[in-house]
Amino acid sequence: MNSTTLLFSPNSSLLITKPSSGLTKRRAAVRCSNEPDLSVSHEVEGVEMVGRRRALVSAAAAACGASVLGFAGHGMAATQGLLAGRIPGLSDPDENGWRTYRRPDDKSGGHGVGWSPIIPYSFKVPDGWDEVPVSIADLGGTEIDLRFANPKEGRLFVVVAPVRRFSDIIDDDATIEKIGNPEKVITAFGPEVIGENVEGKVLSSATSEHSGRTYYQFELEPPHVFITATAAGNRLYLFSVTANGLQWKRHYKDLKQIAESFRVV
Repeated sequence: MNSTTLLFSPNSSLLITKPSSGLTKRRAAVRCSNEPDLSVSHEVEGVEMVGRRRALVSAAAAACGASVLGFAGHGMAATQGLLAGRIPGLSDPDENGWRTYRRPDDKSGGHGVGWSPIIPYSFKVPDGWDEVPVSIADLGGTEIDLRFANPKEGRLFVVVAPVRRFSDIIDDDATIEKIGNPEKVITAFGPEVIGENVEGKVLSSATSEHSGRTYYQFELEPPHVFITATAAGNRLYLFSVTANGLQWKRHYKDLKQIAESFRVV
């Protein structure tokens, strides 16, 4: 039986090479993440000649346990779930062309010490926004659970982090009020989002309540970013919507609506 060897190297892009005459193997290199150099070999038996290229790529993605698709400029990075076809958790457009994303109940996750299932969250985005792979290299002290983007309009990400990493709260029923008032929260957690001190950058702040849960909402500049913060279970949720200057000017209303739509369900 013919066999195909798939070689995975995190520092290489997708590559399929044809063998010399007489050989029966195909070799594919797929970048799965930005992890340290580590090659992993997987044997896939019985790949037929017809559609071999397609089968190789599909097998490679399955072996990585992730999609290898992503937007240009965001890199080829590992992500939870498959991006091919309809994105899990994303609804069809409504009458206004907006989609609702709800984190699937069975999506893997759970960051930090004291793992527990993540209470799902939801938000709305205009049609044309899509999930972007989350790289291990993104973490940098935060726990980014999800990324979405539209190359012409902006991008967003969701940080879901254990409350105990930031607070002395020991119960599993945290609220944003228990963590602190809006000023304390943005001062403490704003740097988790923008990577620098937020002093002098907070243009506005507001508090809203939905289904008994309190949300703190902030607008910062620079950089241009909306941040929505809340807590549920033993998790802190930070929802960030950002864009460059031109995108911010053209799509400010939609970006603000995205930020204000965030809910923990």
